[in-house]
This record gives sequence, C-alpha cells and structure tokens, in this order.
Amino acid sequence: MTEGMHSNVKEAINILKELGLPKGQQNERSGLCLLALMNLTQDKTWSEAESPLIGITPMMEFCRINYGKEYAPNSRETFRRFTMHQFVDAGIALYNPDKPTRPVNSPKAVYQIEAETLELIKCYNTEEWSELLARYLSNRQTLVERYAKERQQNKIPIQIAEGKEIYITPGEHSKLIKAIIEEFAPRYVPGGRLIYAGDTGEKMGYFDEELLRQLGVVIDSHGKMPDVVIYFPEKKWLLLIEAVTSHGPVDHKRHEELAKLFKGSTAGIVYVTAFPNRSLMARYLNDISWETEVWVADAPSHLIHFNGVRFLGPYE
Repeated sequence: MTEGMHSNVKEAINILKELGLPKGQQNERSGLCLLALMNLTQDKTWSEAESPLIGITPMMEFCRINYGKEYAPNSRETFRRFTMHQFVDAGIALYNPDKPTRPVNSPKAVYQIEAETLELIKCYNTEEWSELLARYLSNRQTLVERYAKERQQNKIPIQIAEGKEIYITPGEHSKLIKAIIEEFAPRYVPGGRLIYAGDTGEKMGYFDEELLRQLGVVIDSHGKMPDVVIYFPEKKWLLLIEAVTSHGPVDHKRHEELAKLFKGSTAGIVYVTAFPNRSLMARYLNDISWETEVWVADAPSHLIHFNGVRFLGPYE
C-alpha cells in the first residue's frame, strides 16, 4: 500500500526492490529507514543524499518529524530486526563504522549508508541509473562477503589459558556450548576468559580451576557447575551460563543453587540461559528466573533481559 505516501518514500521502496532486498523490506518502514540513512527530507532530491551516522531512535524521530509517520517506542526492535539487520546483511548499510568493536547492546550503536550504495542512489531518476545499477549489482556479492568477514573479525575472541585445550564431544548440547564460546562470548564478553566449559560426556570439557580460585571460588562438585563459566575482566563479572537443549533453564531453584555455589566470588555474578532456538525457549518461558539474561543461538546478536534495574550485569 503506497497511497498517501510521499513520493520520496515510494521511490525509496522501489530502490530497495531494485537493489534486491527481500519482500519483507519492501515496505514503508524500510523506505523511511533508507531516507533517514541519507537524511533525505521531503524538500530534497536523491542527488542531495548524505551519509550521517544515525541510531534507531533518531531514525524513528526522522520519520515522525520529516514524514509525519510516528512509531511507538517499542517499535525500535522491529526497526533493528526487520529492516536494519537486513540492510547490513545486504551491504547497503554499515553497523558502527565509527567504532566496530562497540558492544552489540550499546545504546550508542549507529548505522551509516555504505559509500558505493550512496553514490548509486544519488543517480536515481537519471539516465545513468540502469547502467550504474547493473554495474553495482554485479559487484555486490563480493562486497557483502567482505563486510560479513569484517564484522566477524571485529568480534573479540574469548581467551583460553595458555597450554589448555577444549575437548567437547559431538551432540546438540555440546554444539550449543560451542556456540556460546564462539558467538555469545565475543559479542557480549569481549576479551573474556573462559573458566569452565562442561561436556555432556564427562562434564569436564575445560576447567581453569586456578583462575576460579583467584576469584574466591573453590568447587568441590563439578556436577553442580553451570555449563559454561566466563570471567569478564573489564567489568569484573563472572557469567554463569546454562545451555538448554533438554534440561531446564536458570529457574528460581537453579538461581539459588548457583548463588550458593559461587557465594565467595569477588566478581559480580551474571546468570544467563542459552537456547539453540526460540521455539525451545518458548517451552521454558514460565520457568526462567527474573534478574537473568537469555541468549538464543539462532539470533546471536540479540539478548533477552528478564526484568530488573539493569540490562546486563550482576545484582547485589
């Protein structure tokens, strides 16, 4: 439906279509996001497009002020997940180009139109458009792959004690533990140090017992350990992570059990439950304890916060 839309919005949607964006992004919200990325107000033409750094909330303000389209504050996640995520994947927008190592959940996160995409769009509605578009699309896949590689490189890997290795047996549970170490940790615990990674075969895939002792915790029963334990030196946090594939999440009982087990910790405790996908998470929603975090492996750049005064951090 394009009735009542400003011509810039209609043309923005058409540009997205010609750039090959999926149908899910060929809509008013995505068209407005494209306009916001280029600060293209109603009085401007495509040749006047710019490339400011802009966050999600300022984008929504841009829509309201310049095109009279108001979105509820809780629409921010929709903008992120169903427009900007796809823009970044398609290589038409860059995420945190000013500081690629900025944490995923930072309120300072910004986007910027990609330079070659900007130059192409500036030629929209000109005689050169078709030729320039064909040239742009012929090179696009290579650029998308390069940007994906750059984003991967910007993730800071977790540290493992010198001389130690991780041994994890095959299986769904171990696969999730691997995802926690390789996908969750670099995003949310950059530069963190792995202390413990349990294995379904022996519950002892990796254990830096000395580091845990330095943090004031001595464990006498490995069977009570969470699946993964990571120390975050920058914040002085100790993350206790349960990987859920068949057994339950960090519920109230497990929360109390872990609190007792790690009561001597000099680092603040953060409780996290990890699921392989959202459908499994849905089965356990009623059991998840408040004041904990939830991470889902099939949407690794998102963190779900269960209430409380903090977003991610230890509770007193």
